[in-house]
Amino acid sequence: MATDLQKFIVRPEHALREVMQTISDNWREVALVVEAGRVVGVITDGDIRRGLLAGLTLDSAARDVMTTSYVSVGPEADRAGVIDLMRARGIRHVPVVDAADRLLGIHFLESLLGTAQKPNAAVIMAGGEGRRLRPLTDKIPKPMMLVAGRPILERIVLHLVGYGVRQIYISVNYLADTIIRHFEDGSRFGCSIEYLREREALGTGGPLSLLPSPPDDPLIVMNGDLVTQLDIGRLLLFHAQRGARATIAARHYQVEIPFGVIEHRGHRLVDLVEKPAPEYLINAGIYVIDPAVLPLVPRGTHYPITALFQALLARGDPVAVYPIEEDWIDVGRREELDRARGEDQA
Repeated sequence: MATDLQKFIVRPEHALREVMQTISDNWREVALVVEAGRVVGVITDGDIRRGLLAGLTLDSAARDVMTTSYVSVGPEADRAGVIDLMRARGIRHVPVVDAADRLLGIHFLESLLGTAQKPNAAVIMAGGEGRRLRPLTDKIPKPMMLVAGRPILERIVLHLVGYGVRQIYISVNYLADTIIRHFEDGSRFGCSIEYLREREALGTGGPLSLLPSPPDDPLIVMNGDLVTQLDIGRLLLFHAQRGARATIAARHYQVEIPFGVIEHRGHRLVDLVEKPAPEYLINAGIYVIDPAVLPLVPRGTHYPITALFQALLARGDPVAVYPIEEDWIDVGRREELDRARGEDQA
């Protein structure tokens, strides 16, 4: 239970930019709103983004976005009960308050579980130029763009560490030194980080050929421009249970067609569907790959990771699809970056 509470506390009148700074500084992605000694609300990154999308600004007050119906426990709550509560409600932090709602501490799911180190390593693809985000990426690589005060790539690293992943490789090319200076050897972030240096752009799959040695366990591969709350543990379990050579994470995506769609047979009208919104599963840029298939990745050449999946399908190898239900945003386009930041460009 966290006891250094001041770094989590904001006041109702604090501006959202102050709240964002507090959330960034405490590394726990949460702030507690305290007034007259009582906890009156909880604020997460998502609360801030939703508030900004609804028309608030960084000068708006914390009280305008805080969740007042937050979940809390008393000091008598035992560890097992708190873990069950968090899992049932899908939350990762619970404030501990007394009968008068005075803050006594905070429980964090990772701390309660004592997340065991996983044998799996992860590769984060961060070598792209981010051309679709120019001029924003002229001087900073896309994975280092800030979302709620923290680089996207740092969010990914901390997310992996939170699920017990301690060996992380980051592929770098464009403005590589910016990334390397920030993360160094990873010790500051609770992990070991090594860099896969692309002499020329190798795409989303080619950097896998630069791994210093083949891993012994399934490898997690992620694009470096994702903001997601994906449960890494469930993804790995799903992969193992399906006996797949590779697993691709997928996201539901709805396409809104602003016109009536005609269904016909020859020149005869069969049906007229007004403004349909068909839904598809799209590639979410997150994968689990068995070590045995890595030799299929050619060395030193541009190679999209989708080509690896096509090669597996051509061989008849089992490939699984894992639907993501958690938050997920690909910030490769300006409108998606704005959405992740809670900025309304209308």
